[in-house]
Amino acid sequence: MTDPQTALALLAGPTGLGTSAARLGARLAQSEVDDPDPAYAQRPWGDGTAPPLYCPVTERINEPLAEDVDRRLIVWAGECGFDDQESEQLGKAGFGRLVMLAHPDCEDPDRLLTSAKLNAAWWAADDLYSDDTALGAVPEQLPQRLTLAMAAMDPVPPAGEFSRELDETLRGDRVLVALRSGVEHLRRYGSPAQVQRVNYSTFSMFVSWTAYAAWQHNDESPPAWEYLAARQHDSFYTSMTLIDVLGGYELAANLFYEPRVRQAAIQAGTASVLVNDLHSVAKDLADENTPANMVLQVAADRKCSIEEATEITVELHNQLVHDFQDAHRSLQSVASPELQRFLRGLRAWMGGGFEWHATSPRYRSS
Repeated sequence: MTDPQTALALLAGPTGLGTSAARLGARLAQSEVDDPDPAYAQRPWGDGTAPPLYCPVTERINEPLAEDVDRRLIVWAGECGFDDQESEQLGKAGFGRLVMLAHPDCEDPDRLLTSAKLNAAWWAADDLYSDDTALGAVPEQLPQRLTLAMAAMDPVPPAGEFSRELDETLRGDRVLVALRSGVEHLRRYGSPAQVQRVNYSTFSMFVSWTAYAAWQHNDESPPAWEYLAARQHDSFYTSMTLIDVLGGYELAANLFYEPRVRQAAIQAGTASVLVNDLHSVAKDLADENTPANMVLQVAADRKCSIEEATEITVELHNQLVHDFQDAHRSLQSVASPELQRFLRGLRAWMGGGFEWHATSPRYRSS
């Protein structure tokens, strides 16, 4: 295991006489690398009429493992208080398949269940609290619901008689039970630092949800740039914070949050969530209160067709993936096995996330 401080020094780069020439030589050498990276491909999606998405290839498809995780997830959903129909829908959504595809370095179904539980709980909160009015989402109620969600994930200290009603509420709402249970499962495998990293990235995501709710409540359509600013903190970056937990190692906090590493992770998370937006257009248009979506925001901004806005969003996605690829390449000289494994995990998550969206019944109609 590399000392994180040593790795940080390597990230900063060399100093002293001759280092400018060394950096120039490295850049020139890199500019000569013209061969395409076999880890990436132009991938068709949807009905094939839109431009392809430049995305990492999918590293693993193991359907029996996915089915095992999904079976466990359905049982867990019932234990959390979801009814039979809701539990069946969670199973059909294929969150077990998502984590099988997105975490190819993990073969343990119980460890994979950590991510499946949390992703299912986040999706349930998003649908039932934030996005889907047909399922009971009420924009005006979202902030207080998310406050309780934070208390479920990161339990507050006891406050005597004032804790009783809180505890009853946390036990009586299936979404809150699922969030708490997901974090409890995470504690089996993650260090305290990894657990809190997941919590705080989730809470940042919740802030973006309140922005969406405010836009809906005020009947506003945000410009695409403002939506994207919120979306970058409401992305699959949150799911990606689990990469090292499922891989059975820990990327030290000062490397995880090092600016270049964090930027690469945000690029990967944002690119992946744009795949979600692209696949969600038909579903979002069908909602009584149409959720914000990058394609729809671009179409409104530029007064163009959905097809044109789709092409623009695909182009943005592809640029983000190229930017991640460049960042990954530039960080390969850092002598941290944990960092290198985490960066490969980010790449694998993008490839697996693409595969899941392309095959999930949730987005098949689009």
